[in-house]
Amino acid sequence: MTLTLEILLKLGLAILLGGLIGAEREFRDKTAGFRTMILISTGSALFTIFSSGLAVNSDPNRIAANIVTGIGFLGAGAILRDGSRITGLTTASAIWLTAAIGMGVGGGYYLLSLVATLAIIIVLWFFPNIEAWIDNLRHSRTYYITCALDLETYTRLDALFQECGLRTHSRKRVKSDGSMICTWHAAGKPQGHERLIEKMLIDDAVTDMHF
Repeated sequence: MTLTLEILLKLGLAILLGGLIGAEREFRDKTAGFRTMILISTGSALFTIFSSGLAVNSDPNRIAANIVTGIGFLGAGAILRDGSRITGLTTASAIWLTAAIGMGVGGGYYLLSLVATLAIIIVLWFFPNIEAWIDNLRHSRTYYITCALDLETYTRLDALFQECGLRTHSRKRVKSDGSMICTWHAAGKPQGHERLIEKMLIDDAVTDMHF
């Protein structure tokens, strides 16, 4: 395969577009940052270029198709479990899309790759504000509260959720060593959750609480 000006253009564009996405990830201090995204985009572009040059008597899509499978393992490494929360899904998705952009550049779809990069940057940069606004409208938490083994106490604590503007989707009670472990899954505004926590903290009947 001869090194041509078009191939150099593809590599340069892959580095540029991967760097733009990586700069946003680096600014937000994510695990896959500036250099990682450049390498993913450039590597995908190279595999796509090689697939066209090496597959003389075979399907050139076979090598490019394996990029999709291979990048899935790389993205899976960015997904972590933190208690009941799962983090890294956005970074994993960004890795997946950066590989797709690299493939587009390697295949000669310059304009489409550029437009897709701009769309991704807009989503990553501006959409967190919309996401935060949605979270302020409705936030879900699961509360695990240990209290006195008393039906009246349970009824009073259960009523606190409604008083704080929270809607409970499920509730459970378990007896343990003379106490009662209660579980509530509630949804509502973050301010409501904060009010509930304050009330639980000053309640003498509550001996332990975590969420």
